[in-house]
Amino acid sequence: MRQNEGRREAVLPWAMQMKAVATDEPARLVQTLTGAILGCGGWVLCRGANDTGTITMLFEFERQACIDIYSVLIGAGVELSQAGHMRFTELCQCTRNHRRDCSDEIASIDLEIKTFPVEMAASGVVERIV
Repeated sequence: MRQNEGRREAVLPWAMQMKAVATDEPARLVQTLTGAILGCGGWVLCRGANDTGTITMLFEFERQACIDIYSVLIGAGVELSQAGHMRFTELCQCTRNHRRDCSDEIASIDLEIKTFPVEMAASGVVERIV
C-alpha cells in the first residue's frame, strides 16, 4: 500500500480499491460511468484509459447513494471482482443498518477496469482472468 493511500483510509474509512473487467470500448465506458456517477450525486476526481484498454477511475460519493452507485456500475456492464462485490455489499449493508450515523459520510472508490473485445469475452478468456 502506498503511503498516501494509508492516510486516505484514515480520513475515509470507506476508501476502497477495486478491480473489474468489461467488454465495452474504453472511451465509451469512461463517458458512461462518469455520467452515471455524476447523476447519482458522486464526484469523479480522476479518470482515464491507456492504450492497453485499462481504465482507471477515482470517484467519491455520499454513502447514502451507495446502492445507486453499485447499480450504475453493474448496469454499465462492469463486472467487479468477487472481493469488489463483497466490499460493495458490506458498504451497502453497513450504510443501511446505520443510516442515521453515517449516510452523509463519504465513500471513495479507486477502480481499475480491464476492457476486452467482445470476441475475447465470448470465448471465456475474461472469466479466466477474473
